[in-house]
Amino acid sequence: MNATAALTFITARANMIFAEDKEARTRLSDALAVDAAHIDSLVDAVLVTAGKAKPWRQLLKRIERLGVRKGLAAERQLATDNLLNCGVTMSTSLVTNAACIADQEGLRRFLRATEGFEIDADAAPAPIVETAPAPQPEAPAAPAAQPTATTPKVTPGQRRALVAIRDTNIRLQEFTVRDGVKVLSDDHDNRPRRDMIEFAIDKKWAQRDNSTTMLKGQSVTLTALGASILAA
Repeated sequence: MNATAALTFITARANMIFAEDKEARTRLSDALAVDAAHIDSLVDAVLVTAGKAKPWRQLLKRIERLGVRKGLAAERQLATDNLLNCGVTMSTSLVTNAACIADQEGLRRFLRATEGFEIDADAAPAPIVETAPAPQPEAPAAPAAQPTATTPKVTPGQRRALVAIRDTNIRLQEFTVRDGVKVLSDDHDNRPRRDMIEFAIDKKWAQRDNSTTMLKGQSVTLTALGASILAA
């Protein structure tokens, strides 16, 4: 299976599991608004769907960083290691124990769903045949705004993050110790994850305004390199 078809399958399967998790959480939320509602079974259902969804959420993040083939291999290896190394949890909290069991079952379901899932290796580049260059007229100088051949290649997820930085007024702001640093954006529904923003900053595709503190919020903008990536 090629990478495009594999990504389509993985995304469809993940979205189905995410929808199931969201539905379970909605049922629990609705029940909590009712006095004396019986919620034990609803809590159990949320733990189960959360355990199923967790490895798929992690997989999609890995794919954005590593690509489909390597991302799937890495997530399967992690799931296998976690199952092999996990022991019996003996917490005094019944909820903690139930969540641990649900997570382990979610890993088993993930491994069964992706077992034997082979993705084609990237095609090898065509060999370069050296020939004597024909005389060519001198080419005009390229405009300065044109991206160079050294412009980095980015994944679709990384490109979406750069577009968001360019168009939606991305800020990083630190709140309470519990909440930590959050990404703020004018487009709340489509704002990138914090790790995608920090990755762009680390790669010098973006920069943040250090003239203000994180408590007040620091604006994130594209560098010239980041702008050239979007122009490519």
